Amino acid sequence: SSGINAEWPLRPGYQHIITQLLATADRSDANQNNLRSAAYEAIMELLKSSPRDCYAVVQTTTVMIIERLQQLLLHRQNANDKSSSQFNDLQSLLCATLQAVLRRMQPGDALQISDTVMSAFLMMMSANNQSSAVQEDALMAITTLLEITGCHFAKYMDSFWPYLLASLQNHAEYSVCGAAVGVVGDMCRAFGNEIGSFTDKLMELLVAALSNANLHQSIKPSILSTFGDIAMAIGPAFVKYLPVVVHILQQASSANVDKNDYEMWDYFNELREGIIEAYCGIVQGLKHDDPAQNQLEALRPHLQIIVQLLMGVSEDKDKTESLTTAACGLLGDIVSTYGSSVKHLVQFDGISNLLAQGRRSRSVKTKHTATWASKEMKKINAL
Repeated sequence: SSGINAEWPLRPGYQHIITQLLATADRSDANQNNLRSAAYEAIMELLKSSPRDCYAVVQTTTVMIIERLQQLLLHRQNANDKSSSQFNDLQSLLCATLQAVLRRMQPGDALQISDTVMSAFLMMMSANNQSSAVQEDALMAITTLLEITGCHFAKYMDSFWPYLLASLQNHAEYSVCGAAVGVVGDMCRAFGNEIGSFTDKLMELLVAALSNANLHQSIKPSILSTFGDIAMAIGPAFVKYLPVVVHILQQASSANVDKNDYEMWDYFNELREGIIEAYCGIVQGLKHDDPAQNQLEALRPHLQIIVQLLMGVSEDKDKTESLTTAACGLLGDIVSTYGSSVKHLVQFDGISNLLAQGRRSRSVKTKHTATWASKEMKKINAL
């Protein structure tokens, strides 16, 4: 529980338990039988479930974990190949534990230590012989720091920017590239319109990644979704990227897969969800209260193709719940944004069936989204 729970049985010995677990992780035989991993995993679970009145322990644990990570990075520079694997494993464990601690910290306290934390993460990223797993773990930890510090993270961009670009171009180690794409999405949410100074280069690299035949397909849906994040962040200014992005989304929409290939069918569902999330972000991003800045007309020529995509989702009996939710959400966005001018595009049985499927869903989120979209449809039908 995150609140104060007087009956929490671990409270009396909370500090002692964490101290002993840290000592266990330092034992000379901690490499055997996954003892070190088990100790840090136990610490993470304790931190995640700690009540508010144990917050002082969370703070002291944060300092201890940062010190361990810094010491490890200094030793790592002098490590031989034989010990590299152990160092990599320990870095990953410390990263994961630090993420758990940061999530328990109050934003003000996190800001006080963020310089030290980010410095350690950048040291991890800068190691030339660092494994892809550690690079990915560092990016995931940076994402957590970004979520907590929000717009204050901007002060680290000068030092972090080269590593982010390198990771986005690391198509061979796709997990690193995927983690970097996730960071871009979080930057959009944290920085808002201020990310505009970075988007030209980010869009260039994201488009290049999609065009690279060697990039693992699992990363592509998240890249498409990130286009929507960028559009939401920079608003109508996204119109300059619209021709390229719409072309990519339409190409992706035309993909066909064998339903008997379950792995490819799962990917196809993820791909369509990424496409729809991109369109959702674009519709919302191009809209502006000031008519002089509103860029919705630039997307209007493509609305029919977007509705056809939604019709295809409606007809698919094997679609996922999340895809149904996304499709209903996009339909609602289009109808509420463009109003009665799109009535002729959405008055089809396939669209009605999509909303009916959503309203019948057992998922609260899907049902809520479909009900909202249905109300928006009724508004334009009444006009």
